[in-house]
Amino acid sequence: MLVVLTFILLFHVISAILLFISTINNAWWVASAPGGDVIYTDLWYSCNVTCVPVKNSASTDAVYLQAVQATMILSTILCCVGFFVFILQLFRLKQGERFVFTAIIQLLASLCVMMGASIYTAEREGFTEESLRKGGYGSSYVLAWISFPMTVVSGLMYLVLRKRK
Repeated sequence: MLVVLTFILLFHVISAILLFISTINNAWWVASAPGGDVIYTDLWYSCNVTCVPVKNSASTDAVYLQAVQATMILSTILCCVGFFVFILQLFRLKQGERFVFTAIIQLLASLCVMMGASIYTAEREGFTEESLRKGGYGSSYVLAWISFPMTVVSGLMYLVLRKRK
């Protein structure tokens, strides 16, 4: 039982780390600037030597970008809350009960990741300037999609897990 709990905790912590990195790191979109410099764009800034806010990110024209920002932040928060709820339930649940509340929180986190990454995939051209559209998806985008199945599997493991001696 201790090995299973260790594996589940490790899986959950790795999911949370991936969510933090994908939300914070500035490599959702990578493009070459006309001068040959590489420009990294995240959900808030475009950076090469200096960072500037994403064009129109605070206006109603970028409502899709704001939705991606909100869902990625919410997924990270839910993943962290799920971890603390699991620790609390580990000591508070009776023997034989399942970690349903933790599973629900983790599955909601995975839903938020899926929504954020899907919106970014569908509306990417609306976020970037014309000169940056000939780029490609960066490492943070890939990490967001990798964290999606990890949070789903983690949530399903919590549904199956029963508290045993």
